Amino acid sequence: MTTFRSIEWKNNELRLIDQRKLPKETVYLEFTDYHQVAEAIKSMIVRGAPAIGTAAAFGLALACNQSTATDIESMKKDLSEAAQVLRASRPTAVNLFWAIDRVLRKVELEKPMDTQTLRRIVINEAHAIAEEDIHSNKQIGYNAFPLIPDPAKILHHCNTGSLATVDYGTALGIIRIAHEKGKRVHAYLDETRPRLQGARLSAWELNQLGIPHTVIVDGASGYLMKKVGIDLCVVGADRIAANGDTANKIGTYNLAIVAKEHGVPFYVAAPTSTVDLSIPNGEYIPIEERHPEEITFVGSEQVVPDGSPVLNYAFDVTPAKYITAIITEVGIAYPPFEESLAALMKKAHEGVAR
Repeated sequence: MTTFRSIEWKNNELRLIDQRKLPKETVYLEFTDYHQVAEAIKSMIVRGAPAIGTAAAFGLALACNQSTATDIESMKKDLSEAAQVLRASRPTAVNLFWAIDRVLRKVELEKPMDTQTLRRIVINEAHAIAEEDIHSNKQIGYNAFPLIPDPAKILHHCNTGSLATVDYGTALGIIRIAHEKGKRVHAYLDETRPRLQGARLSAWELNQLGIPHTVIVDGASGYLMKKVGIDLCVVGADRIAANGDTANKIGTYNLAIVAKEHGVPFYVAAPTSTVDLSIPNGEYIPIEERHPEEITFVGSEQVVPDGSPVLNYAFDVTPAKYITAIITEVGIAYPPFEESLAALMKKAHEGVAR
């Protein structure tokens, strides 16, 4: 396990590492109010699709603890109101909605007869989501292992490691597993403007783990492929449509196009909880737009003149035609993704049913 945890539940409090402070400071914050958790998701104290989902599940546990209801129906109403607040925190990552819906379904399935039982069901399900995330991340890494040459130069965008999940990570977890199993990997990390998740967070994680890496500016990826040679690109995902179109951190689309031009395999790594078969393609994925100050300021320094308009898309959608494969915990999907993703999701659901 990693020496740090981005998400922990201790003494009926949710403990989150404040990712806005990294890499200069490692600061943990404690939350007892689900409104605070929603704000932590919105302000990116916690980020990364799996981590957001897990935090929201624990947010529902806090809602149960906060509730003063003495009867089961009133507490269910409080839980539903908390779910609405948490759902509104960020729109793109489907794991947020998946985790909330899973907790609420569990409550309906178990049919608790008293408030104490309802509280126990919610917190147990939140813990189950957290533990399953760790298992899924490791299995993604194991499934991807045969795809990683030795040695390997791997290009990674944003941050998809332990900070973006409960532990290990998705795309960065693939690099970690390969390293731990003895392959000679070197990660090239896009800085990932405007919030610099690659430079601040991925580099910090790989430093902690002793994995060789180099930070590059986002616009250098094509030239890097030409001059240094990249064996593969691996990225995470915030939502994957039924046809394989994938929403991820802004800049992923550009990277996929450049990889295609240079003949570099482009892999998406994500748990099946990130796959959304209810939408046919990427046109239906809501794309979050964030505050202009993320672009107009670098730290406390304003770098864009007053009066210049700013458009700050937080995510983009990579069309399936640029994706070599999608690596999940239950297997690897290859084109045509409409068929392979549906088959993997069926396998995942059958595993849950057992």
